Amino acid sequence: MRIAAFVVLFFALIVVCGCSAPDVAQDDDGKVKVVVSILPLADFVERVGGDKVSVSVMIPPGASPATYEMTSSQLRDVSDADVYVMVGSGISFENVWMDKIRKMNKDMVVVDCSKGIEVVSNDPHIWLSVRYAKVMVENIYEGLVEADGESEEYYSLNYVRYGLELDVIDEEIENAFLGVKNRKFMVFHPAFGYFARDYGLTQVPIEIEGKEPSSADVSELVEFARRNDIKVVFVQPQFSAKSAGVIAREIDGDVVAVDALARDYILNLRIVSKSFANNM
Repeated sequence: MRIAAFVVLFFALIVVCGCSAPDVAQDDDGKVKVVVSILPLADFVERVGGDKVSVSVMIPPGASPATYEMTSSQLRDVSDADVYVMVGSGISFENVWMDKIRKMNKDMVVVDCSKGIEVVSNDPHIWLSVRYAKVMVENIYEGLVEADGESEEYYSLNYVRYGLELDVIDEEIENAFLGVKNRKFMVFHPAFGYFARDYGLTQVPIEIEGKEPSSADVSELVEFARRNDIKVVFVQPQFSAKSAGVIAREIDGDVVAVDALARDYILNLRIVSKSFANNM
């Protein structure tokens, strides 16, 4: 099994590192300053960087990457950063701001988390695939080592440990959908395409090319939901739930919230997968 292989690698690394991570107690000024675009990347950086990093996030909780604009204090964070971690898959915020961010601080290490990942149909939500998340975490590990090579062993240990946890949640999600017969789910914003692909599901989005659906679109979605026995419409806190509520009422169903941008990555995917599995 994949987990067994990682367990062997994990304990081998512990031996190499002297059975424990080195003492990393530092003043805040001694930490690697990392800026990230979205909240899940902050979790990835903190899990690999541990006590050796301080992390700030560009897009705060509840804000949409499609519309958010940086503040003056965030511009200062970028100018002081040692590392910037970008998703790299085409999220709107980065399309608008990354050129300016790079120019503001040409000395910082810029980590492109999409390196080694195939972006499908211009869908930027690569972090919602656990299997892609492992690649993203590897890219972050390499970026931290580039910025702080003296702490490579510490980062290596954390990187392997977190990889094991990602393997566990991957298998957990697979098992959550084993008994699910109706594998279609309706969601307002189409953020879960890679998640659906990984676990044999079909995502049915309400939002069309970034816009609210028309009355005709809503009627078609209602008929689709009725034909496919869909009783739940999933919504994200960063977007309006108005049209989702209309569809839910028409099918005598419910609106259920799921978050594609929560900071605690593993906990959030556990919540999302259970919500999908229990309501499909």
